Amino acid sequence: MGDSYNMLSASEIAVRKSPPLVVATAYDFPFARILEEAGVDIVLVGDSLANVVLGMSSTREIGMNEMEVFVAAVVRGASNTHVTADMPYGSDFSPELALLNAKKFMDLGASSVKLEGTKLEVIRVLVQAGIPVMGHLGVLPQTATSFRKVGHEGASRDQLLQDARCLQDAGVFSMVLENVDADAAQQIAGALSVPTIGIGSGNGVTGQVHVLHDLLGLSLKPPPFAKHFADLRSQALDAIRAYANAVRGGGL
Repeated sequence: MGDSYNMLSASEIAVRKSPPLVVATAYDFPFARILEEAGVDIVLVGDSLANVVLGMSSTREIGMNEMEVFVAAVVRGASNTHVTADMPYGSDFSPELALLNAKKFMDLGASSVKLEGTKLEVIRVLVQAGIPVMGHLGVLPQTATSFRKVGHEGASRDQLLQDARCLQDAGVFSMVLENVDADAAQQIAGALSVPTIGIGSGNGVTGQVHVLHDLLGLSLKPPPFAKHFADLRSQALDAIRAYANAVRGGGL
């Protein structure tokens, strides 16, 4: 992509069906800059940083204080790219609280926010305030008791489709479908006008999102559906061992 950037607005994303949207997470300045230079369409500052960066067991363990630091760093690194900030657990329990917290992210330079589940009144309030919202259905890490694939059966598939339509009607400009049965995800994508961004949900969606540490091979325990495009952990380990050996051998 070089140095020519074209930041997509939420309204532009909302009507895009092709080519597929490329979305990846970032949590710091250097990797955000790399994602921008690579031409990623949307950089998501995911609350997954709790797991892959801070070593926590659940995304429920971080709040606004942590997220604000990481969102600010990513915005500085990807200043010409659409940056979506994850609303952490507890930050959107009421429309009033969600609006207060979403404004904090927008003041830091985020282009939109993402929230999990069917919080329709929260979404409406944010959208009415001019804050673009990305939805999130399927497996919801903040509240999930199981991370198994969803949407296999008729009843659950019908509910997912109904929920997706409700999110669209509430005003989301796009939505993540996490670990949804591929056929169900394709059905949802075909029924909506806004883009569906899949993770572990097959190729019938209109975009894909991946956790940066998974795609670079840095995660210790990636989910089964994670795709690896590099093995940076092994490369980093080799490099640091070489450095340590050089220091101990007086070779610097």
